[in-house]
Amino acid sequence: MKKTLSLICTALLLLCAACSESSDQPERSTRHVVLIGSDGLGAYAFEKARIPNIRKLMNGGSYSLQARSVLPSSSAVNWASMIMGSGPELHGFTEWGSKTPELPSRIVGSEGIYPSIFSLVDEQLPGEKKGVSYTWGGIGYLFEKSLVDLDHNGGSDKETTDKAIDFITKEKPALTFVHFGQPDGAGHTIGHDTPEYYTAVEEIYEQIGRILDALESRGMMDETVIILSSDHGGVGKGHGGKTLLEVEIPWIICGKDIPARGELTSSIVTYDTGATIARLLGLNQPQFWTGRPVLEALTPQTE
Repeated sequence: MKKTLSLICTALLLLCAACSESSDQPERSTRHVVLIGSDGLGAYAFEKARIPNIRKLMNGGSYSLQARSVLPSSSAVNWASMIMGSGPELHGFTEWGSKTPELPSRIVGSEGIYPSIFSLVDEQLPGEKKGVSYTWGGIGYLFEKSLVDLDHNGGSDKETTDKAIDFITKEKPALTFVHFGQPDGAGHTIGHDTPEYYTAVEEIYEQIGRILDALESRGMMDETVIILSSDHGGVGKGHGGKTLLEVEIPWIICGKDIPARGELTSSIVTYDTGATIARLLGLNQPQFWTGRPVLEALTPQTE
């Protein structure tokens, strides 16, 4: 009798656990997510740059100009954090141009790296397309190449855009990450907060405008969420330090079912981007990720 009761109790506990997991499963709210990253774009740039396309995204959705990078405020560290949903203490990429983790990853997934958002899509949305088009070659070390349907290292930001548009409009992917190398190049060669830097910012937003136009013309905007962010800002001709000019980055979200809330009050760190993408696509976030979805930006406004 005791054995029978024990078996019944165990079965009930398993059933409750299954129900709990099912109720925790986020509902997928969009068919497509396009993550756009502009290298070296500090939040301070929004005071001076002429970027009407991006102002339109900000006004039509939600944004923060007080989101923060992880430290050090350098490229590989932060791009990895953005798509891996965790900081360098867990994914292990700790330097500007990291090609392999300097610190052993806490969890090792496909291709020997910390599992990224692409691994979540691959596991939980089998058969759906996903891709990366990027200008800085260092991005190629930060995601699982065998899991994506597009792995393109463009020779220029225009070429990166061309390939991304072709992939998005033809393949209708669940997730596309588009990385632009500017204005980081201008920041390093001429200096941040210079006329040349702002010219580079404006040229990037012409490329973003092309992506938006392509989505509109193909009727995809009604099924798409766009997230725009950066890895870091800069001071003089460098970055990597602890000043707000280097650490504060833009974070903008707009698209399907994203309320026009305007400026957000939430604290946002770059690894929250991966968690937000997972939420949008209805993916279960692994326990070892530390990012949190930016729920303030996703919650419908009440009257």
